Amino acid sequence: MTIIQPDLSVFETLESEVRSYCRSWPTVFDRARGSRMFDEDGHEYLDFFAGAGSLNYGHNNPVLKRALLDYLERDGVTHGLDMSTTAKRAFLEAFQNLVLRPRDLPYKVMFPGPTGTNAVESALKLARKVKGREAIVSFTNAFHGMSLGSLAVTGNAFKRAGAGIPLVHGTPMPFDNYFDGQVPDFLWFERLLEDQGSGLNQPAAVIVETVQGEGGINVARPEWLRALADLCRRRDMLLIVDDIQMGCGRTGAFFSFEEAGIVPDIVTVSKSISGYGLPMSLCLFKPELDVWEPGEHNGTFRGNNPAFVTAAAALETYWSDGSVMEKQTRARGEQIEQALISVTEENLADVKAYRGRGLVWGLEFHEKERAGRVAQRAFELGLLIETSGPESEVVKLLPALTITPDELDEGLRTLARAIRETV
Repeated sequence: MTIIQPDLSVFETLESEVRSYCRSWPTVFDRARGSRMFDEDGHEYLDFFAGAGSLNYGHNNPVLKRALLDYLERDGVTHGLDMSTTAKRAFLEAFQNLVLRPRDLPYKVMFPGPTGTNAVESALKLARKVKGREAIVSFTNAFHGMSLGSLAVTGNAFKRAGAGIPLVHGTPMPFDNYFDGQVPDFLWFERLLEDQGSGLNQPAAVIVETVQGEGGINVARPEWLRALADLCRRRDMLLIVDDIQMGCGRTGAFFSFEEAGIVPDIVTVSKSISGYGLPMSLCLFKPELDVWEPGEHNGTFRGNNPAFVTAAAALETYWSDGSVMEKQTRARGEQIEQALISVTEENLADVKAYRGRGLVWGLEFHEKERAGRVAQRAFELGLLIETSGPESEVVKLLPALTITPDELDEGLRTLARAIRETV
């Protein structure tokens, strides 16, 4: 694939140095549909990034786009704070009927600001308010967002350093298999809770990702999650599941914790809940935890009505029979796993591990820098993939749930070629 050097001058001279993804993909994108993106010179890219998990149903999904255009054409409310609107009512009814009731989940729904980190901030604030305690336990290699409260429960040293001030009231514990199975689950955590001399303040809550996306595609076993939920019950701690990237069907079921058979006290949802890449987030919690005073947590853009429209359309289109989407995602996941097995066998000396669930997978190399080279070569070959992990040592596969088997096969063949060509 021949890449003509694009005109990036305005981005390089005017935009902040903080920009990141555009450095990995140095072109100017112009159009996108389904699992394809096109730059302004007409080059085509197969997307295994999906807006960092915000586009589970692909770019410009035609069903969702039609619903959005119809709403805008009739001058539907765009900005509504937390006012009651027809768009919000339609979303809440769809969410209740298609997601909560079929799973017998009792959650109240809160609309914080429209980003994932705001959902996490609201979850932490609520847990502290309910329990009257400050400490929050998180896990090694966790990522929960870039605002201060979320950074305090995030493991990545580079991102934490950006805060510029001490990050307090967060305590990390080992994630599943952190010690390669050599230490019993929660031995250290429970010992600290028991020991009056440990220095660990009684936590208000524990926050966890069932699959750590930014942390390197670290997959928690269902039995580990069940044991964590049991520990939280026994020790009077709330369990918060951050489902911002792994929810909305990414691992198969709508919520990633369903496989483990647990019911968290609080759940954060964002990214693909709008279905269209529009900013939207939810904080879900058990009714007895709804102790907020009116306006105690608010935000100017928490009522993104166009996002409510596409969110309702996504639920009605893809989750009215949830088993269809779940089966499709699991089948595509098996397709990826078989390809990664072949890559591992072919590159036995270089591939350290592959791991994943549903349509989120990671490929780790012994030489950590190789993941970045693979992602760069993949871009040159017309495939968008990113890296993850504390040292960007894992190639991360995050295609849309609606990707076709042929598109998935095409991308996996391109990935295999990129690996072969980056020895």
